[in-house]
Amino acid sequence: MGSVCSAIGNGLNAIIAAIANLLMAIVGAFTMIIVTIVDVILDILCCRCGGPRRRTGRRTYRHYNPYYGY
Repeated sequence: MGSVCSAIGNGLNAIIAAIANLLMAIVGAFTMIIVTIVDVILDILCCRCGGPRRRTGRRTYRHYNPYYGY
């Protein structure tokens, strides 16, 4: 009788563990999606705010340098 109860207990334990692992996988995937979306949004915002400065229309003139020939 003890082995039957032990087998039933182990079976229930395996079923509960499988359900818990499934829920953990779903939560992990959901979290990864949310983090990825936030990272993409922050990358877009940082590229616009902290990226290279816009060209103001100023031109740089190269002066003749006799040592380098330009």
